[in-house]
Order: sequence, then structure tokens, then C-alpha cells
Amino acid sequence: MKNLDAAALADATSNLAPLSSSHEVPVQAARTQDAARRTILAAVIGNTLEWFDFAVYGFFALTISRLFFPTGDETSSLLLTVATFGVGFVMRPVGAVVLGAIGDSRGRKAALSTTIMLMALGTAMIGFAPTYADAGLWAPAWIVLARLIQGFSAGGEVGGATAFLVEHAPKGRRGYFGSWQQASQAGALLLGSVFGATLTDVLTPEQLQAWGWRVPFLFGLIIGPVGWYIRTRTQEPESFRQARAAGQQASPLRQALGSYRREIIAGFGVTIVWTVCTYFFLVYMPTYAVRTLKLPQSVSLWANGAGLMVLVVLAPFFGALSDRIGRRPLLIGFATAILVLAYPALWLLTAVPNPSTLTIVLLVFAVLIAGFTGPAPAAMAELYPPQVRSTGLSIAYNFAVTIFGGFAPFIATALIARTGNPLAPAWYVVFAAAASLVALLAAGSALRNRDRPTTTQPTALPKKENTACQT
Repeated sequence: MKNLDAAALADATSNLAPLSSSHEVPVQAARTQDAARRTILAAVIGNTLEWFDFAVYGFFALTISRLFFPTGDETSSLLLTVATFGVGFVMRPVGAVVLGAIGDSRGRKAALSTTIMLMALGTAMIGFAPTYADAGLWAPAWIVLARLIQGFSAGGEVGGATAFLVEHAPKGRRGYFGSWQQASQAGALLLGSVFGATLTDVLTPEQLQAWGWRVPFLFGLIIGPVGWYIRTRTQEPESFRQARAAGQQASPLRQALGSYRREIIAGFGVTIVWTVCTYFFLVYMPTYAVRTLKLPQSVSLWANGAGLMVLVVLAPFFGALSDRIGRRPLLIGFATAILVLAYPALWLLTAVPNPSTLTIVLLVFAVLIAGFTGPAPAAMAELYPPQVRSTGLSIAYNFAVTIFGGFAPFIATALIARTGNPLAPAWYVVFAAAASLVALLAAGSALRNRDRPTTTQPTALPKKENTACQT
């Protein structure tokens, strides 16, 4: 554990400012602010592409189902489409292991540059995909392959980008910096929602089905090269450079699974409600509003956009708040609120299915999701030391997303189809919130803020306990 302890000390002290003369302080402050902006931009622009495509696929699920999965039954076609949406998540654990290990062994830049180019490839494949009418069974196979590539890429994005943000954060601001992980995801969903709403407003249904649905996917291709350029010109975090200089005792995957199993389980539990709420309320809800509530598609997309705007604004606010009052109280409080309000929210939607009710429900849950997901990235990143942070975080997050989040639209659709009850998906959200609450309570002090320099000598750190990441 010697190298881990040395790395922990480096991670703890990397944000301590060096002594300088008074006239150098304004210059250093300006440079620090500029570096902070570049760090956030590098992470945000990659996340935007990663999640923009996931968003537009979900928003245009009905159109894609008709073009690529024509079965003669609308429900069956939609189930195949949302199942294909979930197929992308099957590859996420593989991407988490491979790209997470690359991020910890070869550097954050190498992993993040790889993820954005792979996602651009998958986006291009969907944007130019031939339909079932043109290519027969090759068309759905092509879509599945594109989703697998995107899933592999996304598997390494969250862990790498979150580690990158947290390790670049000034002392006492890890919650705020880490929150941009969620804010950029919401921003991508918002961009996809705006695209969807605009296209459905200005195009006829025939134009939308003929070519309009391809526009957002082709637009996503612009982000790829720009994001790659920005990411390749960033600097590795100081704490990571020092940790890598100290050397590795074993592969990042072996270290993470060998010494940080408890932390991975805690991160897995935290992610459950995060991913289920994101994919049900912010990705699947437009489809739910159209099919179940019988609302116009453009209305549902604009209401969804309003909720996403609130999430973009409030996630950094709650991330910054967690730097002051702690991560755990916010996580427990907002998970409890989601558990209590999920069923009443869907009951209200089905009892009063109009645009105003939909907008109110989405705005309320945007606040709740922001309150939970703002602090969550930093809380999860602080569970691990620098040399296993990307791997441990990627595994915990992506396995939970694959099991519970990626198939949330499919599960919601199947629950309604099987039970005939439009409120049935609420119980899935309740289950997710309860599971995360159990994980939060079981984790105890492991999820407290760890952004303070430690005075403990590295050699005195216990070998078994995960004090190596207490910073």
C-alpha cells in the first residue's frame, strides 16, 4: 500500500497554493480561473456529445421504431426500439473496465480523447443509417452496432470526466467542479429536447420521418472533432501526475476490485436513483406523455426542456452547496423526497393530463434530481485515490446504469403494457430511490466530504481501510 499512501498524500496536497509575493497573486488568480474554465469546458464538451446522442435517440424513439423496427404493431415496434436503446448500455461495463483502466494507467487525456471519437463514430453511423425499407434486416443490425459502439464509449466517459474535473478542482470546490458532470449531461439532454421540439414544430410528420430525425445526429458530428481538439490540449491533473510518478503496484482494475470493493458497492448504490430518474423523467417522459397522456409531441418536448434547464442551472448550485454542508445530507434528503413524491407525481399527470401539469411535474423533479446529482459525482470520486479513481468510479456508475437506467424506458413501457396501469412505472422509481437510500445509509461516513489536507503520515495509514482516498 506504500504507493497508494504516497498518492493519497499527493492528492491531498495538490491544491495547496505555493507561497508567492503579493504582486504575483492577481496574475496567479487569473491563470487559475482560466485553467478552471478550460478544465470545465474540456469535460463539458465531451459529455455534451456523449449524452446528446443518447437524448435524441430517446426523444425520436417513436419515429425510429417505425423506420427501423416495423412489426405491424406500434407497441411491439416501440419495445424493440427502447430495447435497442438499452443495448447500448450492455457495452458500458466493458467500456468502463477498458477505458477506466486507460484513464488510470495512460492518463485522463488519452481516455477522454478516445471516448469522444468513438461516440462521434457511433453518432455518424446512426445519422447515415439506411432504413428497414432500404436495407431490410441490415438496418436494425446497423443501429444495434452503432449503439454498442456508443455504449462502449459512454462507459469510460463518466469516470474519466469526473476524475478529471475533481482532480483539477481548487481546494474546497470539488462538489462544484464535479457537478458539471451532471450539468453537462442535462445540457446535452436539453439541446436534444430543443432540437426535437423545434423539428416537430417546423416540419410536417412526413418530413420528420423522411429526413428530419437525422438532423440532430448529423449536428452531433460537429461536436466530436472540436471536443477532441480541446481535450488533447488540456493538462493532466497534478495529483494524478504525482500518483503515476509514484508507480503502480498492480493494474488499476486489480487494485480497484481488490481493495475498494466496498466503495464500488457504495457508488453502485448511489447511482441507482440517479440513473433511473434521469432516464425516466428526462429521456422517456416525452414518449410517456405522447403515448400515455395523449399530449402533442412538441408540447412534451418543450416541457421536458424546461425541466432540463432547471437541472442545468441547479446542479452546480447544489454541488457548491455540498462543499459547504457535506455531500451525504443532500444525497439522503433528496433521495427521500424522490421516493415520497414519485407516485403522487404520476397520479397527478394521469388525473390531469395537460401541458401545465406536465411542466410542473418535470420542474419539481428537475429540482429533486439536481439536488441529488449535483453532489453525487464528487462524492463518488472521493471514494478512491487517484490511480484507481477512473476505474473504480466507472465500474460503480456503469454497472448500475446498465442494470437499472439503460432499460428504464423499456421497463416503463413493459410495465404499462403488462398491467394496463399508467402509474406502474412510479413503483420502479420508488424502488430505485429506496435502493439508493439503503446504500447511502450503509456507506455511512465513507461518503463525507474529503477535501481537506491530511496531517497523517503516509506510513501510518492502515492498510485495509480506504483512508488512502481521504483528502
